[in-house]
Amino acid sequence: MSRAVLRYVPHTIRHVPDGGVTFEAFCVASGCDETSGPQGEQEAAQDWSLRHAGRTGHDLFRRVVTDHARVARDE
Repeated sequence: MSRAVLRYVPHTIRHVPDGGVTFEAFCVASGCDETSGPQGEQEAAQDWSLRHAGRTGHDLFRRVVTDHARVARDE
């Protein structure tokens, strides 16, 4: 029987600016599956939401911001 020795090492996770950020808006009105699609600027996703609300009367959206992160050992 062998035994495993576990070593817990602290890590830190940080945003990677070079990875960029993506913004996306999803209409969550009942029966509506429309989305802004991934946008490189927050204003583009917001503008899509405003236009969609104006055309349809839908007023509830889910906003998603995606970034890249890097994990590194604290040692």
